[in-house]
Amino acid sequence: MQRSIFLLTAATAFAQLAPPNAAGVANGHLHLRARDTAAQTRFWTGGLGATAIKVGNFDVIKMPGTLILIQKGEPSGGTVGSVVGHLGFKVRDMRATLDRLRALGIKVPDEAGKQAMLMGPEDVQVELTEDLAMTAPVAFHHIHWYDGDVKATQAWYVKTFGAVPGKRGNFDAADVPGANLTFSEAAAAVTPAKGRALDHIGFEVKNLEAFCKKLEASGVKLDVAYRKIASLNIGLAFLTDPWGTYIELTEDLDKW
Repeated sequence: MQRSIFLLTAATAFAQLAPPNAAGVANGHLHLRARDTAAQTRFWTGGLGATAIKVGNFDVIKMPGTLILIQKGEPSGGTVGSVVGHLGFKVRDMRATLDRLRALGIKVPDEAGKQAMLMGPEDVQVELTEDLAMTAPVAFHHIHWYDGDVKATQAWYVKTFGAVPGKRGNFDAADVPGANLTFSEAAAAVTPAKGRALDHIGFEVKNLEAFCKKLEASGVKLDVAYRKIASLNIGLAFLTDPWGTYIELTEDLDKW
């Protein structure tokens, strides 16, 4: 069982997650496994301009829309070839961002324009899009799935998490507060996310215990049943979507 939340302390202030949708759901966090946690932290802070704090055994990256929890470990692979193929972020200044990343030794496109696709530490593929109207240097934007049934994946996230269906450019997509969920047909077979560099994604859920009961009543199996961590005043649960995406549900993470 993942223990990404157990070691966090209530003294830590996270206050950048979006308010929930009508289903009580918002984007929460991304959980990375890294052999070199310091290199992973430098990428997100020195390269992209996010803020880092140390919480227990985790480096925690903070930016508008999401938290990124970095856990020491041996990932079985990067994001390419996983059901979650890459992560998308908006940056305020593309040229300055790429210059910072080059200074860290990250290979980046010579001429990126308003968008760039690059490989971060542990082969976590990252898409960057420039947004000149932003006030923060970086903000979370999207999670991009690749599997064999785009419409079914979109429909599952709409039904399960109250995501709003739509399009992102030519892609089928759905939105939850704090993140766009984008779905594409995989060109080849993909593997489940658990154990890879992006081990799991996380949604923050209001009234999580009731939400979990509703999921189970609808036939969704929980890998880890809802539980309350009294000392930290949080609730959590885990499940896996039908295509192999490992998902953590949390409650009150953003109040710490």
